Amino acid sequence: MDIAKIASEVLNLEADELRRQAGLVGSEFQKAVNLIYSCKGKLIVTGVGKSGHIGAKIAATLASTGTPSFFIHPTEALHGDLGMIGDKDAVLAISYSGESSELLAILPHIKRRNITIIGMSKSGSSLANLSNANLSLDIIREACPFDAAPTVSTTLTLAFGDALAVCLMRLRNFQKEDFAMFHPGGSLGKRLYLKVSEAMRKTNLPIVSDEVSLKYAIDSMTHGKLGSVLLTNSKGELVAILSDGDLRRALSSENFDINDKAIKFATKNPKVLEDENTLAYDALKLIEEYKIQILIITKEKKPIGALHIHDLTSLGL
Repeated sequence: MDIAKIASEVLNLEADELRRQAGLVGSEFQKAVNLIYSCKGKLIVTGVGKSGHIGAKIAATLASTGTPSFFIHPTEALHGDLGMIGDKDAVLAISYSGESSELLAILPHIKRRNITIIGMSKSGSSLANLSNANLSLDIIREACPFDAAPTVSTTLTLAFGDALAVCLMRLRNFQKEDFAMFHPGGSLGKRLYLKVSEAMRKTNLPIVSDEVSLKYAIDSMTHGKLGSVLLTNSKGELVAILSDGDLRRALSSENFDINDKAIKFATKNPKVLEDENTLAYDALKLIEEYKIQILIITKEKKPIGALHIHDLTSLGL
């Protein structure tokens, strides 16, 4: 059995159907988008079985991209959850056949309240006939060898949901800042909101006088767990950084003396950041631009924090 060949056939079949459907998108899709966009309430997504699983994902995508939405199961709706649907809401009902008994059982109750219904089902189905707009799931065939298990049809349903979400994002002028607001814990949210002051190390910084010996500085570096030690003058102002790289270069020097002053081997005038309210993501770009491991945060030339590249990358930036 050629598994790779079978997998390729499935992927090509699904891709071909998506390309075919892309050429069929027209006024009905536009109507569905306009109905959702003009909805004054929420978009309630519902469906049974595989359609229900896809519906839950579509609802989550819509909710995170500016269209208030949630999923309810038709059976639960029959036993009280219909009360979750308000008169200003709209319903996106999903059923490949358009004949799912659980779904058809709740639609008349929804229709009676003049609530807009957008369907995703086969053309001419009961669901399509009850809907104000229907996105046709008329596929050529499923990828299943028995043309039975939902495969191509569920892929198309999911793609229709993504297309709806993106169209609505464009209509609402939904920006990346809006997306980050709904995803504060995601990488984009962190990039747009996490400040240096929230990410930098503030306590137990390895700070020593610029008069100390290399031996003393090495001890401070070891206990500081920053891979570097910060050297300050008598005013407490940062004047140099001794990194582990500086230390390795010092050890290879012919006139190396561990009792020499540390500043002799340190990097003078190191790269610093003076605004702790800078976005952490922008600080990371500076670190990458300067090709350094650590960026020192200063206030009136005095070190108040340190950002290590590993700290920032571990945050998912």
